[in-house]
Amino acid sequence: MKKNYLTDRKFQDFELDESLKSGLNDAGFEFCTPIQEASLPTALEGKDVAGQAQTGTGKTIAFLLACSDYLLRQQVDPERRAKDVLALILAPTRELAIQIHQDAEILLKHTGLRTGLIYGGTKYDAQKAQLESGVDLLIGTPGRLIDLFNQRLFSLRRAQVLVIDEADRMFDMGFIQDIRFLIRRMPPAADRLNLLYSATLTYRVMELAYEHMNDPREIKMDDQVQVASGIREQCYCPATEEKPLLLMNLLKRFAPTRALVFANTRVTVDKISRLFKKNRIPHGILAGHVSQISREKELERFKQGKNRILVATDVAARGLHIPEVSHVFNYDLPQDPESYIHRVGRTARAGFEGMAISFLCDKYAFAIEGIEALVDHALPKHDIEPWMLEAIQPSPDADLTDAEILESPESDSDEEVSVSPELTAQSVEHPHPLQETEQTRTSTDQAAADETQASDASEIKPKPRPPLKFETFKGPKSRFSKRFGEIPMIG
Repeated sequence: MKKNYLTDRKFQDFELDESLKSGLNDAGFEFCTPIQEASLPTALEGKDVAGQAQTGTGKTIAFLLACSDYLLRQQVDPERRAKDVLALILAPTRELAIQIHQDAEILLKHTGLRTGLIYGGTKYDAQKAQLESGVDLLIGTPGRLIDLFNQRLFSLRRAQVLVIDEADRMFDMGFIQDIRFLIRRMPPAADRLNLLYSATLTYRVMELAYEHMNDPREIKMDDQVQVASGIREQCYCPATEEKPLLLMNLLKRFAPTRALVFANTRVTVDKISRLFKKNRIPHGILAGHVSQISREKELERFKQGKNRILVATDVAARGLHIPEVSHVFNYDLPQDPESYIHRVGRTARAGFEGMAISFLCDKYAFAIEGIEALVDHALPKHDIEPWMLEAIQPSPDADLTDAEILESPESDSDEEVSVSPELTAQSVEHPHPLQETEQTRTSTDQAAADETQASDASEIKPKPRPPLKFETFKGPKSRFSKRFGEIPMIG
């Protein structure tokens, strides 16, 4: 871990509520990160903040502390109803919403504040039960929140805090109109605390901030350095058909503690998954076409180390904190330069170091120019050495032939041909004489049977198909039918 990851500022130095300090002690947090040190004093004063920092630097803890402390210092509203929510925290993806909720449960354990989690892709019953029992901090994704809001299961009329996490991603996913819908159901910006945190503060994000926030203070950390300094970047320039072999050999050479393999499409994710299955490599997949229950299970197995490799689309590129991810592979170079920053940000988190390896294939290499312009440095290019494209030998317990391992990894076929373990390479090349005689006899009998079937088939003449009958569609007379006649239909 890098020594300069944390600052000298302690959380105990802030005038936080004592219950929050107890939660910080339980979580083992003592010193602040730079974004926490810079943004917390302003937010704890009740002033709006628009913060930018590298991914993995503790933005979630910053806005959870500020939001919770603000609520704890407010007087209890005697007219508040059970369905009135006090704070709304918006996240672009389900996985990020779940992670924020998990962090909130740890930090707010001693505060008495009730948290709720709302996201799509799962059943309504449990989420409705949360809202009916009353929620103080409501965390969720915009789509499902609007769905339940329209059912009048919760109200935002007395909301005192608004938090927007990963606002730039909200634009990319088309959630801005949904966010504006929810904001307009809240009290005016001057009557609430507004916090916006993101890895990038673009012009459109700041436009949203100034439109729906109360004169926010813009806080940027390491504005000129978009990629964490603990990440070692490498690039290779393979042909598209060389990428599977290159990926497999690099995984074999580096033996990552945990590795994320990013692809641009669901189809490619499935192809990589089939490649790993054929080579007996335990892994999980995380993409939009995977059910929400399966996505949560795969993510949890990856966090626990049961699967050391996770193949994903950009669904897993934002905001997720997965400890000890040592390697990130861009199997497909992202077409959006900002996605590169978020992808490689899954490693070298919390001060650790990591490696980001990108493949510049002929299909996506055009994106390198925009990425290098955004990160303000050239990505190191490395030559492909012979060992990187060596054929992968099957694992000892594999029942596949070498031809099936990596002969055509991009194929859509999922067929696997099993080979008996007793059948060795020597017996295939030089069969035993008795086996050869038996095989010759079998092939001769089979050929005779095929010839008999063919002669029988030639004697059987197929029945002729009846001719197609045409009927006339007699609809109402129109200028079309008068000019071109009736319309024939096939019956």
